[in-house]
Amino acid sequence: MSKALVPPGGGDDDRIEPVDLKAALEERYLAYALSTIMHRALPDVRDGLKPVHRRIMHAMRLLRLNPDQGFAKCARIVGEVMGKFHPHGDQSIYDAMVRLAQWFSVRYPLVDGQGNFGNIDGDNAAAMRYTEARMTEVATELLSGITEDAVDFRLTYNEEDEEPVVLPGAFPNLLANGSSGIAVGMATSIPPHNAAELCKAALHLIDHPDATVEDLLTQHPHADGDENMVRGPDFPTGGIVVDDWSSIVEAYRSGRGSFRLRARWHQEDQGRGTWVVVVTEIPYAVQKSRLIEKTAELLIARRLPLLDDIRDESAEDIRIVLVPKSRTVDPALLMESIFRLTDLETRFPLNMNVLSRGKVPMVMSLKDVLAEWLAHRREVLLRRSRHRLAEIERRLEVLGGYLIAYLNIDEVIRIIREEDEPKPVMMARWDLTDLQAESILNMRLRALRKLEEFEIRKEFDALSAEKAGIEALLSSEAKQWKTIRWEVEKVRDKFSTATELGRRRTGFDVAPERDLGEIHQAMIEKEPVTVVLSEKGWLRAMKGHLADFSTLTFKEGDALKLAFHAQTTDKILLLTTGGKFYTLGADKLPGGRGHGEPIRIMVDMENDQAIVTAFAHDPARKLLLASHGGNGFVVPEAEVVANTRKGRQVMNVKTPDEATHCVPVAGDHVAIIGANRKLLVFPLAEIPEMTRGKGVRLQRYKDGGVADIKTFAMEAGLTWQDSSGRTFARSREELAEWLGNRAGAGRLAPKGFPRTGKFG
Repeated sequence: MSKALVPPGGGDDDRIEPVDLKAALEERYLAYALSTIMHRALPDVRDGLKPVHRRIMHAMRLLRLNPDQGFAKCARIVGEVMGKFHPHGDQSIYDAMVRLAQWFSVRYPLVDGQGNFGNIDGDNAAAMRYTEARMTEVATELLSGITEDAVDFRLTYNEEDEEPVVLPGAFPNLLANGSSGIAVGMATSIPPHNAAELCKAALHLIDHPDATVEDLLTQHPHADGDENMVRGPDFPTGGIVVDDWSSIVEAYRSGRGSFRLRARWHQEDQGRGTWVVVVTEIPYAVQKSRLIEKTAELLIARRLPLLDDIRDESAEDIRIVLVPKSRTVDPALLMESIFRLTDLETRFPLNMNVLSRGKVPMVMSLKDVLAEWLAHRREVLLRRSRHRLAEIERRLEVLGGYLIAYLNIDEVIRIIREEDEPKPVMMARWDLTDLQAESILNMRLRALRKLEEFEIRKEFDALSAEKAGIEALLSSEAKQWKTIRWEVEKVRDKFSTATELGRRRTGFDVAPERDLGEIHQAMIEKEPVTVVLSEKGWLRAMKGHLADFSTLTFKEGDALKLAFHAQTTDKILLLTTGGKFYTLGADKLPGGRGHGEPIRIMVDMENDQAIVTAFAHDPARKLLLASHGGNGFVVPEAEVVANTRKGRQVMNVKTPDEATHCVPVAGDHVAIIGANRKLLVFPLAEIPEMTRGKGVRLQRYKDGGVADIKTFAMEAGLTWQDSSGRTFARSREELAEWLGNRAGAGRLAPKGFPRTGKFG
C-alpha cells in the first residue's frame, strides 16, 4: 500500500499544500541565517553597531539622556527599547547596555552608568531597577546630525514608530570599540583601537586615497603622541602585544589574524634580596578572579614549580602578586613558565567580518573599513547640507513675505480685519506664495515690533551667504573632503592621546626568545633521582641519590647494567648498538617502587638492538663514539638529542658491526685497546668532529674489535684500574712505544694492564 503525500482530509483539504521537506528546510534555514547575520551578530561598518546597540542609543536620545542632563533608571531605558524598537528579552537588552558602560569591556564607553555595573572579576551588574544611565560624549558624536536627515529611518517592528537604519557615526566606532559576534556560518572579532590613531590614519587616507595598509600603520613600539597612525590594538585593560611587525601588517591587510597579548608586570624589591612579581594589567576579556583561581589550581597541582604563591591585592587598580620559590629564580623565566600555562597570555583573534554598506557581510582590511567610514561621513555631510539648504530656502521665502508685510503693514492689517478669507486676497494683492501668506497670518501681534526692515535684511543676507557656501560645498568634492577632514580633526583632538580617555593603554614589545627546553625545565620540580638500567633493558628512577647500588633488586635472571645520579630536570640519553640515540625526560621515567618498565615501551627500538649506555645530558660536552670494528668520530652532545620516540640516527653501522662505546671527551689524547690486547695512543685532534656518519678508522685489527677506549690529558698521564681497585699511571715517556698515529695496529699492552682489557 503506497503512502499518500497528502494526509487524510479533515474537512478543509483546500488549505493543505504538500511541501518538499529539503527545500522547505533550506529556505527556512537560509532565512534564519540571514536574519542572524543582518540583525544580530555582525556590526555595520559605518557606525560599528549591531541593531540592539543602535536601538539603545536611539532610545536614550529620545529620552534626552545627554551627558549634561540627569540620569534615568536603566529599567525605563530598557522598557523603551523593548516596547518600541527591539522585541526581545529585557535581560539581553540590559546585558548589552551594561557592556557599553563597562570601562574594561569597551575602550570608549557609550553609556555613562551610575550604580553597580559589574567588575573585572566577572561579577554581574545590579538589577536594572537599581542602576541609572545616560549617554557619554562618544555616544553624542555617534548621533551627531541625526535630526538633520543625515541617515535613513525605517518603520519599527510594529510600524508605530521609526528607527534609524544606521547612525551618522562621527566617531570611528567599529575599530575604536571593536566588536565580536557569532552568526550562522560566519563570525566577527575586532579588537578595540585608539581613536586618535584611527583619525590620523583616516586623515592620511583622505590625503592619499591610494595609500596601502602599511602606509596607515606606524611601526614605533615605544612611540607616543598624536603623530602616530594605527600601531595595533589598544585594549581597555592595557597589556602588551608581543607579535612581530610582519604578522600585524598581514592581519590588517587580510582582515584575518590574531594578536598575542600578555599581562604587564614588573619586579618589585622586598628588601634583603627578596622580590616579587606584580601584575598591573591583565589581558582583555579575562576575568581576574578566574585567572587567579586557575593559576592557584596549577600551583597546587605542582605544574608551576618556580612559583610559591599568588595573591590578589587589587583595590580600584589591578595588583596581582606572584611570589617566587626562591630569590635565585630568574623573573623572566618565571613569567615565561606562567605565560605558557595561564591566561596571563592570550591570543585575541582578528576577523573583520562586517556588514559593508549595511547589507553585504564581508571580511575587510583596515583600509577598506576606514574608506567605508569616510564614504559614510561624506554621505552624511551631503544629506545634512541638502537638509540645511532646504531649511534656508524655506526661511528665505518666509523672510521675503515678512518684508512685503513690513512695507505694507497697514494694508495687511486692514485685509485681515475686513476680509473673510484674507489669505487668497493677500496672495493676489502682492503675489505671495502660500507659505509666505501663511507665515504672515501666523505672526503674533507682539512680533510686529520686531518686523523691522534692517533685521529682516540682515538675516536674509546671512542666510543667502550660507546658502551660497552650501551650494559651493555640494558642487565641489574637494570642499567636501576638506570639511570631512575638519570634522575628523575635531574628533582626533577631542580624544587625543594627551587626554585620560584617549591615552594609549596597550604597549608593544618583543617576547624574549627563550629556549623551549629551558622553559620546560623550569616547569619541572628539581629533585634528585638515581636512574637504574638493568641488563634486560628495564628502566626506573629511584628518588634521591643512592650511595649503594648493591641493594637494588631486579626480576629473576636480570641484573644491574648501570646506574647514575641525575635530577628530574635532566634529559636522559640512551645509545643503542644500532648507533641511535634516544632522549627521555628524567621526570617522565617510571618510579622506583617496582622494577620499572622496559625501554621498548618508551621508545621505538629495533628488536635486534641493545642499549650500549645511558647518561644524563650535558649540552656543553662532546662525545667520542666507537664501533666494534674500530671506527669512530667525535660528536657534540647537543647534536644527539632526539625529540621523538623514533630517536636520532647518529652513528651509521652495518651488521655485523655495531656501536659499542660512547665516552665523554676530556683531554688531548685517545687510548684504544683491542680484543687482541694491543694498545694504541694517538692525539685526539686526529679524530674528526661530525654530527652523523660512519667515522674514521681508529685502530687496525686482523680479527676481533675494540675492547675499550678512553680520552685523557697527556700531561696527567694514562691511568687504569686493576681488578683489586688499584690505580696505575703511565707518563708520556713511559707511553713512548705505544704512541703512534690514528689507524695504527698498536703494541701489546704494558705489564699490569687488567686482563679484562678495560681501563676500569
